[in-house]
Amino acid sequence: MYLSRRGLLYGSAGVAAVSLSGCGIGGEDDKQLTGFTGISMPTDTSERWVIEGKALEANLKELGYDVVHSNAKDVVEDQISQIQSMVDEGVEFLIVAAIDNKSLGQVLAAAKDKGVTVISYDRLILETPDVDYYASFDNYQVGVLQATHIIDRLGIRDNEGPFNLEIFSGDLGDNNSQYFFMGGLDTFESLLYSGKVVIPSGQTEQDPTSTAGWSGDVAKERMDTLIKEYYSDDRELHAVLSPYDGISRGIVAALVENDYEPGTAGFPVVTGQDAEAASVKAIKDGTGQTETVFKDTRQLAHTVTGMVQAIVEGGEPEVNDLGTYDNGFKFVPSLLLDPVDVTAENYVEVIVESEYLTEEQIDAGEA
Repeated sequence: MYLSRRGLLYGSAGVAAVSLSGCGIGGEDDKQLTGFTGISMPTDTSERWVIEGKALEANLKELGYDVVHSNAKDVVEDQISQIQSMVDEGVEFLIVAAIDNKSLGQVLAAAKDKGVTVISYDRLILETPDVDYYASFDNYQVGVLQATHIIDRLGIRDNEGPFNLEIFSGDLGDNNSQYFFMGGLDTFESLLYSGKVVIPSGQTEQDPTSTAGWSGDVAKERMDTLIKEYYSDDRELHAVLSPYDGISRGIVAALVENDYEPGTAGFPVVTGQDAEAASVKAIKDGTGQTETVFKDTRQLAHTVTGMVQAIVEGGEPEVNDLGTYDNGFKFVPSLLLDPVDVTAENYVEVIVESEYLTEEQIDAGEA
């Protein structure tokens, strides 16, 4: 059995944006806001968080707002203390990408007591009523794009099969993981029921497929175990549904160590996400990973900057989803952006021409 999300969507990125009034903005009605904002990023081990933190800070400063910016580097206690310090300094807005999305209830309650507007950035903060807005991408669609890439690349719908698939999901502490996971699994649903797609390990729940800390090393170890336990009898592995580029590179490393040869017909299709330079290089060169999902984080940083600006100027931030993202206390008003599938065929148009990465950065494998 596996978890399905069908029927649970009450809104999507495709609906028209709407404005909210009286949605927990916080603060006294006659308070003159100055835009003083605290930014809390979760880690520096993935390049996107460093890039986005800097982009948010630059965008807000360009508007003339004071900014406090920190990166907790994967230490939950540090993130809590950094946020508390921002609240003590008098920030009016908090933009928070959580390390552990269930750990911030107490410090956000303290923030709300001081009238701070809290924007959950990309990772939905759970189990607190004190989140005002959520800004991210359509994370369910990320999983749909990844699974669809596997289906199309292998020609699964047009061939008899069966096709052997293994699934990886992200860190259980990141709420986005379940949306990536469900989007992928729902896309494979009919093919799994018909037997055209088979998961030899039987690992179809999020917990056993999860990857602590989104770690490539953890993923490599699990992939190695799966190969030795389920593919040592010449059974073919056709594809690996992976949610993130760092995990994907760990998977590819395990495959190579077990004598799978990148670039050959027998090398499994491996998906990914975040368009990290090293993975885009592999996609371009045909040396392992074949797809990544691009979420233009510059656009997300711009969107969140606009939310802060709208409130400072006495307006209301736009949202386009009111009923998908339940954090345990409420459906958090959300603004969702569209992710884009990236392959060797379109990486120049999507990644290079948009100036997200240069060809030189891709060839070097680092941003």
